[in-house]
Amino acid sequence: MEPVDHSVLARKVQELTVLYEISQLLVSTPDPKEALNPVLNILHSKMGMQRGTITLLDPETQELNIEAAHGLTGKERQRGHYQIGEGITGKVVETGEPVIVPHVGKEPLFLNRTKSRGDIQKDNISFICVPIRIGSFTYGALSADRLFSEKVSFEEDVRLLTIIASNVAQAIRISRMMAEEKKRLRYENVTLREQLKERYSFYNIVARSNKMREVFEMIDRVSASEATVLIRGESGTGKELVANAIHYNSLRSEKAFIKVNCAALPETLIESELFGHEKGAFTGALEKRIGKFERAHGGTLFLDEIGTLNLTAQAKLLRVLQEKEIERVGGAETIKVNVRIIAATNKSLEKALEEGNFREDLYYRLNIFPIYLPPLRERKTDTLLLADFFLEKYSKKYDKDLRRISTPAIDMLMRYHWPGNVRELENCTERAVLLCTNHVVHSYHLPPTVQTAEASNTVPSGSLASALATVERDLIVDTLKTNRGNMAAAARLLDTSERVLGLRIKKYRIQPRQYR
Repeated sequence: MEPVDHSVLARKVQELTVLYEISQLLVSTPDPKEALNPVLNILHSKMGMQRGTITLLDPETQELNIEAAHGLTGKERQRGHYQIGEGITGKVVETGEPVIVPHVGKEPLFLNRTKSRGDIQKDNISFICVPIRIGSFTYGALSADRLFSEKVSFEEDVRLLTIIASNVAQAIRISRMMAEEKKRLRYENVTLREQLKERYSFYNIVARSNKMREVFEMIDRVSASEATVLIRGESGTGKELVANAIHYNSLRSEKAFIKVNCAALPETLIESELFGHEKGAFTGALEKRIGKFERAHGGTLFLDEIGTLNLTAQAKLLRVLQEKEIERVGGAETIKVNVRIIAATNKSLEKALEEGNFREDLYYRLNIFPIYLPPLRERKTDTLLLADFFLEKYSKKYDKDLRRISTPAIDMLMRYHWPGNVRELENCTERAVLLCTNHVVHSYHLPPTVQTAEASNTVPSGSLASALATVERDLIVDTLKTNRGNMAAAARLLDTSERVLGLRIKKYRIQPRQYR
């Protein structure tokens, strides 16, 4: 059995320790460039390195600059600039191969540009430089004065530095990929925000009626302010569209725009959704949750269907409006929030006040700048304009060549009262586009609810008297069935006398016995 060389064993253990510490350092540091100086410090403390540098290639200027150094002053480090192919460092980056200089004073390629080594002709200094590379791409170079004693070959130095340089290259590669991804995402974010701002500009809201012009003027006035806005109007009038227009034309347009449909939230979860909760605050709260207010910090929070909030949530909302602070459910910490509130409702808040379902103080806090959206039936001039807009929109979506709406179909659209407002008109237009097989939308493409009696061939026939008689006979028959043919009970239910009921039964030849 050959004797164990304890010095070799100790060196191997030392190498493994260095490699482990450096790999852990590179993995645990978010930005690998921040770990480069500590890497060189490890080489100094563990391997006795007096001087060392990590030089990286600038991808834009194609220059080599010292990114990290040990044993160099600030001025010496600043002098460390190289071109690719210049000096030992430039040669290593150019060729991708390591270079060993046993005596720097005898090597003409060694520039000593940093002036950190004194008289290189007298001092017996050895220098090693290895490329920082992955595959065929070289990111820079790692250089150091000799690490081991003269008893150890230069190849051992090169091997250790090459492994370290490989780890550094991998970390730099990942860092640059992340930086490029962040840059791409930032660009996409800016682009999307610009698109949203353009898309939700109130100039893009389709309308020309006088009532909607008043709405546009109010949006223009309030957008640049920090005022709380209450948007009122029936369902389907476009309240969310107006909220979008206000936010994306405000000074907060670059910040978050968070939307909450209060009617869709269960009462038990409203507070958690709005204000967040701490871990263990209630059954099922397995981790801390950030609420909508915190997410909207610096931006805008849109509270749709605000009239459905319970009184407890209303009280907390009032505090946010007054104090600009919240507390998570189950938490004691007070959190400051800077949020602009835009609320919307299709209910009468005044009626809710009378019934005790809405706080009066919250009502006045929200009603600072009300905007009323008129229903579509009050702005008939917008109906055809909107129908044309939706026709073009869904023609593109379903790849159809639809060119116009027929005159009878236009008449139907203009006569209809649109209880569902713009949303209902959009749905009707989309349906018509799907059903249409030529270039023109006709009346029979519209849904039955929009059809007129003439178009659907359902014009009532007969006189008013006969129609009323039919209704009266059906009502008497239904009441007799309910009371098992009992005329007295049926008369009481119909709020008439038994004699009058008997006359009607005789007139319509109804047989009460058959319902017993």
